[in-house]
Amino acid sequence: MRRVAEILAGFLALPEADVFAILNGRRALILAPHPDDESLGCGGLIAAACAAGLVPLVVVLTDGAASHPGSAAYPPARLRALREAETARAAACLGLPEDRLQFLRQPDGALPGAGAAFDEVVALAAGLGRAAGCRLVIGPWGGDPHCDHQAGAAIAAAVAARTGWQLLSYPVWGWLRDGDDRLDEARRGGWRLNISDQLERKQRAISAHESQYGGVITDAPDGFTLPAALLAVFARPFEVFIT
Repeated sequence: MRRVAEILAGFLALPEADVFAILNGRRALILAPHPDDESLGCGGLIAAACAAGLVPLVVVLTDGAASHPGSAAYPPARLRALREAETARAAACLGLPEDRLQFLRQPDGALPGAGAAFDEVVALAAGLGRAAGCRLVIGPWGGDPHCDHQAGAAIAAAVAARTGWQLLSYPVWGWLRDGDDRLDEARRGGWRLNISDQLERKQRAISAHESQYGGVITDAPDGFTLPAALLAVFARPFEVFIT
């Protein structure tokens, strides 16, 4: 078991690389637990990959419909439609074509991490990746303290095992973990992707997820709002990808 502070310091000390070195000529299947994770954790890579002619396939695993529980104005079906529309706008900011964005609409907060439903999601994601010519899978880091991110990490690992593709992981909520937490994390390799040239596009993509900023859906007292501390993390001119 390693302290989170040590793990995160290791991520920040990873060698810098460009998108050509990380992708190595491969198209990536990018798995996002929720609508907005693709922009937060991978927006720079998506933009750089599109510019390099290695357009990825982005698959959003859950429907995002649990972000504002109890809203009368935005019940789950309407909230799902809103979040998918926001994700499409974010993808356009990054240069991702419409046909390279897929939504699996698994239940937000209950993405399967095992069992028959898990196997179905793995098979579907792998099939979509193969059909799109992908040879690399990029998924959320299992150290993120969110059940859907942890299930997404397991799905990404299973897709990699099924296809033989390399697995890369990106942290999102893990950046805000208590440094004294301890995790069974053995991986130490990876890269910091320099996204200085893509940062403006990434920021516009994140901003496209307007419902997550607190001003769109106002009748849900427990509605989610992206915290300033997390937004500050993803204003940095690099992204981290762990091998």
